[in-house]
Amino acid sequence: MRRTTLAATGIAVTAVLALSGCKSGNEEADAAKTTPPSAQPSQSAGSSAPSAAASDYASAPATDTGGGGGGTAKAGQQFKLGEQAQFPFTYGTTTKGTVALAVTAIEKGDPADLAPFKLGDKVKGMVPYYIRYQVKNVGTTDLAYASVGHVKGHLGDGGAAQELSVIGKFEKCPNESLPKGFTNGKVQAGCVIALAPSADTKVSSAEYWGDPFTLGKGLNWK
Repeated sequence: MRRTTLAATGIAVTAVLALSGCKSGNEEADAAKTTPPSAQPSQSAGSSAPSAAASDYASAPATDTGGGGGGTAKAGQQFKLGEQAQFPFTYGTTTKGTVALAVTAIEKGDPADLAPFKLGDKVKGMVPYYIRYQVKNVGTTDLAYASVGHVKGHLGDGGAAQELSVIGKFEKCPNESLPKGFTNGKVQAGCVIALAPSADTKVSSAEYWGDPFTLGKGLNWK
């Protein structure tokens, strides 16, 4: 499986093309980096969410069904948008706890949203989708400064969508570490960007594959 990760900063853009196995998604090879002289997003890049037809936008409020009410979600389990999945969460070597995660929306963006990153032909014809999620601390430990990553999109045919990782602020799809004092009951929203290869293809589902899960055997929302 080919996975493409593109990283964008407010000052410069670094594009990393990587091959990774479907089991872990952590091994990367054949990296190619380019840094154009100017890639600072314009003021309007994150000023408002793009308009979308109803068929291009799926969302649901987070609910305590599907594992968030006390049960532990299992590898490969399927959820509807908005349903919470509860599971043991690990970040780094010292941060451990329990979270309830819900993918709440898969929103189609506009190809023009990618222009500020100056990625050129690397994203030619691609369409961004914003996978919005909500994480709630349902454990007894403070998860301050942890990051909930490992959320990726899947296309309608089941193939993996390409990823766009943004370093810095991008208001259309904010994704920050959990704040100080993220204790039991605290909730934070996050977002990741998945790229459809063309306007005729849709990112229709999302998967969380972080520990204790693996890519292809994670938790899925549609």
